[in-house]
Amino acid sequence: MATIDSLDYLLFDGAFGTYYSKKYHSEQPCELACIQNPNHVLEIHKEYIEAGAMAIKTNTFAANTVALKTEFSTVKQIIQAAWNLANQAAEYTNTLIFADIGPIFSEDDSDDELYKIVDIFLSLGTTYFLLETAQDTSVFTLANYIKQKKQDVYIITSFAVDQDGYTRKGIPVKKLLKESKQHHIDAFGLNCMCGPSHLLEIVSELSANHTISVMPNSGYPLNVNGRTLFIDNETYFSTKMMQIHQQGVKILGGCCGTTPQHIQTVSQQLKKAHIDTIVQVSEKEIPKSTTNVKNVFAERLAAGKQVIAVELDPPFNTDYTHIKEAVPIMKNAGVDVITIADSPLARARANSFMLAANIQREANISVIPHLTCRDQNMVGLKSILLGGNIAGIRNVLVVTGDPVPADHRNEIKGVFSKNSYQLMDYIRNLNEDIFENTPYLVGGALNVNSYKFEFELKRAIKKQEKGVQFLLTQPIYTTQAIQNLKQAKKELDIKILAGLMPIVSYRNAVFLNNEVGGIDIPDNIVMQMENKSSDQVQKISLSYCIDIISEIGDDCDGYYLMTPLKKHGLIVDLIRSIKKATS
Repeated sequence: MATIDSLDYLLFDGAFGTYYSKKYHSEQPCELACIQNPNHVLEIHKEYIEAGAMAIKTNTFAANTVALKTEFSTVKQIIQAAWNLANQAAEYTNTLIFADIGPIFSEDDSDDELYKIVDIFLSLGTTYFLLETAQDTSVFTLANYIKQKKQDVYIITSFAVDQDGYTRKGIPVKKLLKESKQHHIDAFGLNCMCGPSHLLEIVSELSANHTISVMPNSGYPLNVNGRTLFIDNETYFSTKMMQIHQQGVKILGGCCGTTPQHIQTVSQQLKKAHIDTIVQVSEKEIPKSTTNVKNVFAERLAAGKQVIAVELDPPFNTDYTHIKEAVPIMKNAGVDVITIADSPLARARANSFMLAANIQREANISVIPHLTCRDQNMVGLKSILLGGNIAGIRNVLVVTGDPVPADHRNEIKGVFSKNSYQLMDYIRNLNEDIFENTPYLVGGALNVNSYKFEFELKRAIKKQEKGVQFLLTQPIYTTQAIQNLKQAKKELDIKILAGLMPIVSYRNAVFLNNEVGGIDIPDNIVMQMENKSSDQVQKISLSYCIDIISEIGDDCDGYYLMTPLKKHGLIVDLIRSIKKATS
């Protein structure tokens, strides 16, 4: 809109929530104050306007049923009150009022409520919208909806990114900026999570012919006696904001920790500088990793050759002698890649990536470490992937991870900040960004033993859409599992390695059937093993695996062999049988 486009800059207010908490020593959501303490809301708005804010946000960032734990009728009442209070504060001034809409942090589908919130603002006559602290591209869909309902509106979509320029859902800011150009938004923004210095770094690496908005936190919070506090750093903040402005950023403001004093100092600096802002941001080349490691596994898959992967479990302690001994034997037997599980059954073992890097370095064989979402937040996951890539690891199997046993849940908490789909998407984004020259080949799991395989197949299709290039199945024992594998191979455009795990004893078979999810051994096979010696059971198991191989040879791209209880010899026998059957 001409009103904003004609300005050299537009200065927003700062944080409402943290300032409200600090000013009134209140721990309640500040949005409730719109109906419980309206004078407090009015007073803060006026302070920001007097400080030099040219635009203010309605006190509605978390005005939703999830954050406020209330009925939508109350949310509607809060939004109406917030709108009226902002207009009252801005009366007789040229201050613009932006409807402030934050994300709804819920596992349930919250899109409907966001659209209802938008409709309330539109009914009130709102012309300016700030869709802030977004995590993914769904905010663009919401922006399109607003434009369809009312064309003459101004929309800023603002994303919260970490110091590396990624949202909590693992989407890089450059990708978001590129996609934003395909939608009906007026300004692309960054806010929250980072202080001004890190947002300055991120902005300086962008390239955009687009109006940019930046509203950083004042810095990083401190925890004092259980309270989250931000330091008072108005001079430093304003200096960094001027540097951000000099990068071509037209819309400026503050997020968590910023106060009227911060905005006043920025306002004074801007007026003094009189910079003619043109939004043209130079792009800096970020060095890409160029470590060259031969990935035999990926090469054979790409060439359409059947591959053999063998899984070895990491140790519970520092002794990995069994792995050091097993890997050369497996390599000599014709194995293409070694896979290392990530703390199976949610029991702490040696880190899969570190162990895989050690194996690859010592034995010169391709590796696939498993990476679960159970034990890491996004920072930890990225750290592992960076270290693994530097170490030359080029394959990864992404799985959600086994849940923590119930008796340990009071002392051990699964993180699960991402599910496997999000982690797959995150790695794909990293492959397009910092791993451009050394990308990971990403794999996923396929449970061919699922009782509702149509659902599992839909999951596999979604994984394929997320960039997964190969799937490893659960161990195959039943006719139904074989049929499910055949169906998957027909319907998926992806490489599939059929899982096989020989049984070492009757007791082992009973345990697997009853205590390990995703494994289904037919009762008649288990009965054959009862009262048999270990050697007899292994012969029965090996014979059964060979029968399965003869049925699925044309319906898979290789085999994923799971080593039971360190019985490496049994796996070598199975490899020989596979080689004989496929020669």
